[in-house]
Amino acid sequence: MKKITHIVLASMIALPLVWSCSLREDTSSLTTSDNFYKNAAQCRAGVNACYIPLNSLFSYTFFIAVEGCTDLAWSRSATLDAALDISPSQPRFGATAWQQGYYGVRACNGAIAGIEGSSINSETKARYLAECKIVRAFYYYYLTSFFGDVPYFTDDIADEETLERVAHLGRMSADDTRAALMKELWECAETLDQVRSCDIEDNRMGAAVAYTLIAKFALWNKQWQECLDACSRLEEIYGDLSQYPLSDIPFRYKNTPESIFEIQHTYTQGGLSYTSNVAAICMPYPKNGALYDGVEIPELGSQATAWAPCQANSYLSTNLLSVENNDPRRDLALCMGTYNGESFNHPKNGFLGPKFWCPGMVLTADGNNYKVFRYADVLLMAAEAHCMLQDDFAATLSYLNATKQRAGVRLYTRENWNAIFEEIQAERGRELFGEFQRKFDLVRWGIWYERTLEETGKPAIPGNIKPCHRYYPIPDEQVSYSGYALDNDEYHKYGL
Repeated sequence: MKKITHIVLASMIALPLVWSCSLREDTSSLTTSDNFYKNAAQCRAGVNACYIPLNSLFSYTFFIAVEGCTDLAWSRSATLDAALDISPSQPRFGATAWQQGYYGVRACNGAIAGIEGSSINSETKARYLAECKIVRAFYYYYLTSFFGDVPYFTDDIADEETLERVAHLGRMSADDTRAALMKELWECAETLDQVRSCDIEDNRMGAAVAYTLIAKFALWNKQWQECLDACSRLEEIYGDLSQYPLSDIPFRYKNTPESIFEIQHTYTQGGLSYTSNVAAICMPYPKNGALYDGVEIPELGSQATAWAPCQANSYLSTNLLSVENNDPRRDLALCMGTYNGESFNHPKNGFLGPKFWCPGMVLTADGNNYKVFRYADVLLMAAEAHCMLQDDFAATLSYLNATKQRAGVRLYTRENWNAIFEEIQAERGRELFGEFQRKFDLVRWGIWYERTLEETGKPAIPGNIKPCHRYYPIPDEQVSYSGYALDNDEYHKYGL
């Protein structure tokens, strides 16, 4: 076990050497300890390293796991994740999610320890420490949402004793982890400029991301007022949603004013490349030269590689975003039947739309930014928190209708708490589809299993899906490394 863990730590040391995106500082100094964190530039490089695992985490397989195995979409991919053919011994993307999530946590813990011991000025130190802690909370948000209860630690693994202790941690209550992080995030947010993410140099995580994470943690923990407190801070920063146009939502438009956090990508043909591959499963398929399922789509060009796609379930295409509703979000999220007047060969497939396409993509090098948190999400969280409190019909409907008003669709007026909650669930699907969180919402609401089983278009899912699949299993090898402090008891109940 020591050998394996040491290999992981060695990989962590090497990670900064492969960093290349909008944060362009030379991070090679991270590979030695004698000159590490001696000045502001090195501390900044240490912060930059904390972002590295995000690119490996946010991939097409993650998209399938959290969007393509839900009530809204299914995937024609042959990956076992798409069919929910996963188990502790066959965790598939769960192995990557676990590894990259904890790479991120360990990078943040190491940077925090290094910066705390540095001699840089106190103002710069406080800013870098706050950013590292927000990034760490982001990793724990995805770990707890993806796996449920997971080990929680903030130690810098700098010696053998700490290494052994951390390696044998068991699952910690996700509620307790979120509670600890909310307290820390409030402290971090107060030390940072209260500005939109687009107004921060290099679009780094700042106060807006901290408040969004607090709101999300609070919803998971059913702390409705704390969610509202965080959303209120974001309202002060972002203002009226109507000033942010729907046309900015597609992933190709980077770091738009409404965005709170995006996964940063760049692509220059023959040059710098920091990309992922989500667009490859979001285009009409099959592809033949410049034709996509028989239709020429000039913006996609002829050099892209299209993989077996994710497709809309009928619940999304004929209910939430039905053509009769005249909702402009339909034409962003879906590509149904025709494009520019040309008919697809397989019009009923319900391909995903321009929101996810990457114009001029070469092979699978998707240089779009992936929108993860947007202000519209915040307003819908505020609507949900008010609905759970059942304290104010007017406020609840105002927050719910903000996204509808921007889209120019009929507002919701019924004053019934159960009906409003169902409409919030539906509106989150319309507005946030494809933004890496539908499964998390369904799990949080306690309806993922039933909704996915009922609505999925994937023939293999009904035969594979079990209630335990609401969370991914911890890979068996990680359970073994922990000396069986970790477990997959919920999966074992179903014979997996």
